[in-house]
Amino acid sequence: MAVIWGIPYLLIKIAVGELTPVTLVFLRTALGAALLLPIAAARGGLRPLLPYWRWVLAYTVVEVSLPWFLLSDAERGLSSSLTGLLIAAVPLIGAVVTWLTRGDDRLDLRRIAGLVIGLIGVAALVGLNVSFRDLGAVGEVGLVAVGYAAGPIIVARRLPHLPAIGVVAASLVVTAVAYAPLALQQLPAAMPSPRVLFAVGTLAVLCTALAFLLFFALIAEVGPVRATVITYFNPAVALLLGVTLLHEPLTIGALIGLALILLGSFYATRRSSGPAAGAADRTWRPWAVAARYRRERLRRVQGSGK
Repeated sequence: MAVIWGIPYLLIKIAVGELTPVTLVFLRTALGAALLLPIAAARGGLRPLLPYWRWVLAYTVVEVSLPWFLLSDAERGLSSSLTGLLIAAVPLIGAVVTWLTRGDDRLDLRRIAGLVIGLIGVAALVGLNVSFRDLGAVGEVGLVAVGYAAGPIIVARRLPHLPAIGVVAASLVVTAVAYAPLALQQLPAAMPSPRVLFAVGTLAVLCTALAFLLFFALIAEVGPVRATVITYFNPAVALLLGVTLLHEPLTIGALIGLALILLGSFYATRRSSGPAAGAADRTWRPWAVAARYRRERLRRVQGSGK
């Protein structure tokens, strides 16, 4: 997943050289939907979605419709490698949102330290690589990070038993239909170059149709927060491709930021275990300490009455 979703930043940068962001999103989702919709229908993966259509729509908006447009628009000003590096904020946002909503994943002190280190890495990227005129594009990428963090949480909590192929196909269809009116008006007058056509095709087949099916499986295996950890390693792929293929600059800020992000991911994603981990977790969750105290007190009272 880290490789498959580290590639799109390069492909988007190539595609927006000749296509508008709206057209790119439309072509990517329309081609992906054309591949997945027949399979989803044949497997009966669409009908189970009907009772949950509101959550499917919410997932579509935060994971596909808005982020892909914002990414495409941002990359008209930012390099592909820097865009990929900025997306590394997703696990931080996902962990905080999960904790605030009291999900299954908990933030112990070690995870908090890792998330802070990762955030410092993102700050280094912005401070050492972004000029004032690009702050708007950075803001767009920030909104993408929020959406990418919220999407897996919606899947894990509201859509866990729905067929993945049905959810993905429906999301692509809804996005393609929504973008179609504007995209068809913005189609280029001449046929795009072969490399742009290759970029769009790869985005649709590898980085959309196949990638989402793998991502849903990953969420089911490790949970929504740990699944977003791939966005800590996507930047390494994006940086490598941007520097080697598009000759984008390799700056000190990028190296420092990437190093801090990788270090933060190591601490932020390790599962807590053992007494020490439990103590750290109880320290972070004071209501858990209070509940444990009440249970122990009740146990002592009951024991004294025997």
